[in-house]
Amino acid sequence: MEKFIIEGGIPLKGEIIPSGNKNAALPLLAACLLTDEPIILHNVPNILDVVAMRSLIESLGVSITTLDDHTWRIQAPEIHPADLDPELCRKIRASILLAGPMTARVGELHLPPPGGDVIGRRRVDTHILALQKLGAKVNYDRSFHFQADQLRGADILLDEASVTATENAIMACVTARGKSTIRNAASEPHVQELCHFLNSLGAKITNIGSNTLHIDGIPQLHGGEFTIGPDYLEVVSFIGATVVTHGEIRIKNAAPGYLDMIRLVLGRLGVQWEVEDQDIIVPSEQPLTVAQDLGGMIPEISVMPWPAFPTDLMSIAIVIATQSRGSVLFHDWMYPSRMFFTDKLVGMGAQIVLCDPHRCIVQGPTRLYSEKMESPDIRAGMALLLAALSAQGQSIIRNVGQIDRGYEKVDQKLAALGAKIVRTAA
Repeated sequence: MEKFIIEGGIPLKGEIIPSGNKNAALPLLAACLLTDEPIILHNVPNILDVVAMRSLIESLGVSITTLDDHTWRIQAPEIHPADLDPELCRKIRASILLAGPMTARVGELHLPPPGGDVIGRRRVDTHILALQKLGAKVNYDRSFHFQADQLRGADILLDEASVTATENAIMACVTARGKSTIRNAASEPHVQELCHFLNSLGAKITNIGSNTLHIDGIPQLHGGEFTIGPDYLEVVSFIGATVVTHGEIRIKNAAPGYLDMIRLVLGRLGVQWEVEDQDIIVPSEQPLTVAQDLGGMIPEISVMPWPAFPTDLMSIAIVIATQSRGSVLFHDWMYPSRMFFTDKLVGMGAQIVLCDPHRCIVQGPTRLYSEKMESPDIRAGMALLLAALSAQGQSIIRNVGQIDRGYEKVDQKLAALGAKIVRTAA
């Protein structure tokens, strides 16, 4: 186990290029199971969750060759429903993404319960209901058994706009016999990226980016080459780190077109940035004042499915709010443990009232002071790192493997921007 030692209060300055989108890389790797022809993926993020997914699909018979640090050649001429490593499946939630392509390709998968961040109950019912609509049989006895002779196209109404359930349904539909419609589909950037990737392999998916997808099943996909786009969660995390340290950076190849709603919501906290082509420039002068609702009412920032404000950025927004003048209510109805890192911010000097597991009120600005902390999950861990960068004095964050699951070499990227951060053994 490793830890970060951070000397806070130093403005970030310079340029950075974000890594590939983790939440796109994981379903794209799973989708490679759908064809026996070779696929080359560029801009693959070198993070722990992606390494775990690689191990899982290799155990099913997939051959993966590393062409360079971020380029993989993947081919699955023959795959088999092997017993997956339960420990690996517990490490990442994305192991559930193997259900759709394996059921479609070989008609069977035994899957231990998927794991991931401990931020509350994360149901898998939507995945099962979608695959059952396509003709799959699913049994559960402390692990899942998916089985199907031939998936058939169907009209699928998801009972929630789950990202991974949408991705599983898409991967199952592209080679199912006949036409499929997926309604109440998630439309996050990584869902769109999966659709574009599959279409580049011959799939016929239309209405991409909406909550209703139309898919004409085809017998077989071919190989291809694809570049994974930038991780917008990393982009916004570095925007937040720059703002709370009063720095100034340029984020290159940031795909700003995906950030309109995020820009609108963070603008309510007084955060501003400029766009030049595909780059984002975060200036050192920031208003950092909460925009009140009409009548001087305290505003509420709530998460919703895309294209609204994403739950994965709630922790970052809360840290930014500790440095913005005014009061703001945060509400994450999706996960009952998302707010449970706020006690660590309070220990650093933040004025936060935890109303219940889903809501907190932040009053800012407050000076943050150094603290020794534990990273509870990917997003809260990155939020605590932002707080440590802003704080006066030397902070220590342990269990940084949680942050490494979603952020590639974050300490090296921050150090290149002038941060004083050191990774050491715990």
